[in-house]
This record gives sequence, structure tokens and C-alpha cells, in this order.
Amino acid sequence: MKKTFVICVLLIGSINLYSQENDGWQLNFDKAAELSMKTGKPILANFTGSDWCGWCVRLKKEVFVTPAFKKWAKENVILLELDYPRRTQQTEEIKKQNKELQQFFGVRGYPTLHMFNVAISDGKTQITSLGKMGYLAGGPTPWIANANNYLKK
Repeated sequence: MKKTFVICVLLIGSINLYSQENDGWQLNFDKAAELSMKTGKPILANFTGSDWCGWCVRLKKEVFVTPAFKKWAKENVILLELDYPRRTQQTEEIKKQNKELQQFFGVRGYPTLHMFNVAISDGKTQITSLGKMGYLAGGPTPWIANANNYLKK
């Protein structure tokens, strides 16, 4: 009985942890927005189909898991992953959030990445787009160079 309780507590804790951050990527828009406003860094939102989209998997493997990207991201942006999986379970809250953001940004294909600034004005969240991008062949160097063009705006 004690083992079952401990296992349940660990599983629930790991689900809650996963719902907040995934390898440096925030999964909750409100948390990402809070970090963005606190640090002055824009949000880089990755609209992805992590368990079915071939180009999404390729972008992650060729760019997002590399030391060069991780270093660049830590210095320049707040990462937000908005996933639309087919097999991986998500909370209803995350599904709702991701659907609303997909509609707001007009995302029609994956991977789509939006870079934007967030501010609160009159109690409302204001989003200022810096640019939109997707998969770019060649690994982290050309992808980061392209993303840096949006940071200069």
C-alpha cells in the first residue's frame, strides 16, 4: 500500500513538472509571458506535432537539442512549446491553451515558430510579433542566424 502511494505521488509530481517545462521549453503560456516580461526577452513559440510531424522531429534533432541552440536560446529568448500530439497525452488545460494560441496566430502547419514580445496593458495581454519561421536546413547555425534577424527588430 505504501509503495502504491509513493508511486502515485511521484507520477503526479512528474506530470505537474512536465506541464510546466520540458527541457528548457515552457509549456504554459502564462509562465512564459511572466518570464518574458521579467527578463525583457521575447518568446519563441514552437507550434509542433512532436509525435507525428516529421519536419518537427527533424527540427528538434538538427537544431533544438544542440548545444549551440541551447546557448543561444538561454541568452536571447524564452522558449514556449505548443504541442499538438496524436499519441501523447496532455491535460485539458494545455490542449485548450494550445488551441487558442493556434487560432490566435493562424497556425496551419507544423513546425511553425513565432517570435513575439508580450506586455500587459489595461489588464490585457498585448502581443507584438517579431516574426514567423519554420524548418530551415543546415543545422543550428543558419537557423540561429535567421532567428537573429527577428531579434534585431
